[in-house]
Amino acid sequence: MEKVLAAIESGREGFISELKDLLRIPSVSSDPAHAGDVRVAAEWVRKHLADMGLEAEIHETPGHPLVFAQKCDAPGKPTILFYGHFDVQPVEPLDEWTSPPFEPVERDGNIVGRGTADDKGQAFTHVKAVEAWLKGAGCLPVNVKILLEGEEEIGSPNLPAWLAEHRDLAAADVVVISDTSQFGPGLPSVCTGLRGIAAFEIHVETSSTDLHSGSFGGAVPNAIDVLTRIVSGLHTPDGGVAVAGFYDDVKAPSDEEMASWKALPFSEKQFLQSAGAQTLGGEPDRHTLERIWARPTLEIVGIGGGFQGPGHKGIVPAKAWAKCSMRLVPGMVPAKVIEAVKRHIEAASPASVKVKVEGGHGTPPVSIPTDSRWVAASVAALEKGFGAKPVFIREGGSISIVTRFVEDYGMPCLLLGFGLPDDHIHGPNEKFSLSDFMAGIRTSAYLMGELGREV
Repeated sequence: MEKVLAAIESGREGFISELKDLLRIPSVSSDPAHAGDVRVAAEWVRKHLADMGLEAEIHETPGHPLVFAQKCDAPGKPTILFYGHFDVQPVEPLDEWTSPPFEPVERDGNIVGRGTADDKGQAFTHVKAVEAWLKGAGCLPVNVKILLEGEEEIGSPNLPAWLAEHRDLAAADVVVISDTSQFGPGLPSVCTGLRGIAAFEIHVETSSTDLHSGSFGGAVPNAIDVLTRIVSGLHTPDGGVAVAGFYDDVKAPSDEEMASWKALPFSEKQFLQSAGAQTLGGEPDRHTLERIWARPTLEIVGIGGGFQGPGHKGIVPAKAWAKCSMRLVPGMVPAKVIEAVKRHIEAASPASVKVKVEGGHGTPPVSIPTDSRWVAASVAALEKGFGAKPVFIREGGSISIVTRFVEDYGMPCLLLGFGLPDDHIHGPNEKFSLSDFMAGIRTSAYLMGELGREV
């Protein structure tokens, strides 16, 4: 292990330089104008893995390509599948960046640029750990497979079909994912749960066209008025969700888990500062960590209708819409929750207008047991890699493919996030701590060593 660690330390500047090369590729998967850039990123990753000595190839999908690589030269040893993604979020609002998003810079101990923490930088920790083992020890202590996709930021629409078609190729004893965060600086974390997600849209139509407000105002319904009444009825006055049955299947965290969360060094003041908000919201009388980790939500994420141009226009709007997103917790089934929401909206809709609820796709929540040998190995690796005892946390976000790995293929997942809550993922000035980048490489290397010694 000493030679592996030496290879990591001596490779620091080269690792950072290589990461910058990958970060310069504007692989925004949601924008068709960047489809070529996503492919460039895939080819960069494939070549990099091949140059390290892995069997690496690009696999086509109906959308963006993915890269699969492997080096399975350790018979009798466990097989680890490292999963991550090389696609990134859009960069808007561009004017809020302090430096160009695809020209990564080092600042205050961080590397700043789109994709640094989500997920190019974190995924690269596994790649560099594999390289360090090969350079330092000449071989790997376990069998390694690496799956890096180009569509995670758009919900991995083609990865499930690829996994079904390549089940044997991707099969592993455990999946390791670094696409979450630590609880805070100096607090490496094992994530034991992810919230699910479900999204839908509400469309209201009150007339065939916008009408003159002088001729029709006060005599026909206004689409925006109808919509806002429906939307306001989705929540109770104290911040809960008013949909009947919404909370019925929620599986509450154990008393032990709640106690461990309350023992974490959490500051509501710092939480509000990081959000740029003045006050907390949501369900009353609950710890904030419980609200964001173990309670479901229903958010109005977009709303529109009527005249949006400069100046004023005397109309009664005919159409209005709202986009909604729900975060789900263990016990909840997306389809069941969406049906409950549809019933609620139908009951709240005036009979004289057209109201449609569209969409409804969802990703189930995920719970990860903490009593497995995989988690035990990850705890040991994190403590060695970061020099601090890790804590168990959950994440309020979702990683859609985790459900497939766990439920469809029976592959346990380790969620070992090396980022920080203030890394501004999805926003301007995304960053990733360079010290955590190196600690992540050490952790990944230690994890392979821990699992290789178990057999």
